Amino acid sequence: MRFMKFKWLYFLISSLIIVPGFFSLIKWGLRPSIDFRGGSVLEVKFEKEINSSELEKVIEEKLVGGQVIRMGKENRFSLRSSEISNDEKIAFLQLLKEKFGPVEEIQFASLGPALGKELLIKTFVGILIATLGILIYVSLRFKEKSFGICAILAMLHDSLVLLGVFSLLGYFAQIEVDSLFVTAVLTALAFSVHDTVVVYDRIRELSRLYPKLNFSQLADRAVLQTLSRSINNSMTIIFVLLALFLLGGETIRWFSFALLIGAISGTYSSTFVAVPLLVIWREKLNL
Repeated sequence: MRFMKFKWLYFLISSLIIVPGFFSLIKWGLRPSIDFRGGSVLEVKFEKEINSSELEKVIEEKLVGGQVIRMGKENRFSLRSSEISNDEKIAFLQLLKEKFGPVEEIQFASLGPALGKELLIKTFVGILIATLGILIYVSLRFKEKSFGICAILAMLHDSLVLLGVFSLLGYFAQIEVDSLFVTAVLTALAFSVHDTVVVYDRIRELSRLYPKLNFSQLADRAVLQTLSRSINNSMTIIFVLLALFLLGGETIRWFSFALLIGAISGTYSSTFVAVPLLVIWREKLNL
């Protein structure tokens, strides 16, 4: 089967996904949580059922930048705002008790803007180190820079897909990115490269077995021989992540969703982005 015959179609599909997200990133960016901008999180539980909209009004009146997130079906809420002191927290809990009845404090945490900025810098450094490490590893393993560079470009594809999706979610659904999102991005990058290395390794093996075939034909055979394996492996991960997203708690829901997007994008890019890029590099550019 001639997979590489349709490589421009694969790039078109990727463009239809990446372009809206890239536009969103440029225009609106990501919606950072307090992990990056600093602030306080107060998690509480009420004894009786309360109206979320009424709680939101109280938060907006009493706390700067207040936000309410319902934690599952219980009367449990995560209240987020700009940084507040312990005394301010105690006074606010008393106010909630007067308005809504008995309330239990589950946890309280504050993060200053300086720590948020430090975490943001460490995030970019971590992603840069991971990218350079993968580039060096793939290039050394296959002894050609084309393999390493094309693997990184496919990884960039997955990063743009994931960041673009969450930029759109941040603007239209007010979904924030936090430190767990960074973990999901790094995991997605590793997942993408893992599958890419498998396909590239098969191309290298086939080049030794069939030295008379051109590179596009070798790529077609490699994709055909590894595609079912990639899909089967990915589906087991996708089913687990889908279950976590649908049935997991609020605290891990969007983390699971980020991993789910990364798994799907990584499975697609390892075959239909990384390999076509390598074919173009080797046959069209003669590099």
